[in-house]
Amino acid sequence: MRNYKESDYAMNKYSDGIVYRFADGIVEISLSDYLAENPEKTEADFRALKEISDSDYLMNDRADNAQTKRNSPLNEAVLRHAISPEEILVNKITEQEEAVVQRRRLASVTQILKKLTAVQRRRYLLFVVNGLTEREIAEKEGSTQQAVSKSLCWVEKKIKKFFAAYKK
Repeated sequence: MRNYKESDYAMNKYSDGIVYRFADGIVEISLSDYLAENPEKTEADFRALKEISDSDYLMNDRADNAQTKRNSPLNEAVLRHAISPEEILVNKITEQEEAVVQRRRLASVTQILKKLTAVQRRRYLLFVVNGLTEREIAEKEGSTQQAVSKSLCWVEKKIKKFFAAYKK
């Protein structure tokens, strides 16, 4: 069984920067490196990227673990005894952290949707969730594409304003 601390997920999660493992070495991008390369970006942008990379590494790590379990001739009871208590605790903490992040995201989305008018909300959900084009939304509502486009533009402005206020 591989050491959890050597996984790409663990390296990235417990590092201050974003960690990439290549065949010939490991590269870590720190906040200062990121801001130097991207002067228009903020620390919040870096944190968002770090959260995405943590999430990606976690999904890959879980997929690897699931594949290993499928390929392993050992039964479930033997595998349960092979996992250390520390690993179980780390996994539980990680799951709890993910649940907190998901609740925060849901709360943010709910707050954003409350700030939209009924028409803006409906059009935005059709556009983002259902994947309809502006033209398809206009046809569905008996409206013009320009009206739908303006509405979606206002939604975008409200979302940007929400997150600008959220960062403060």
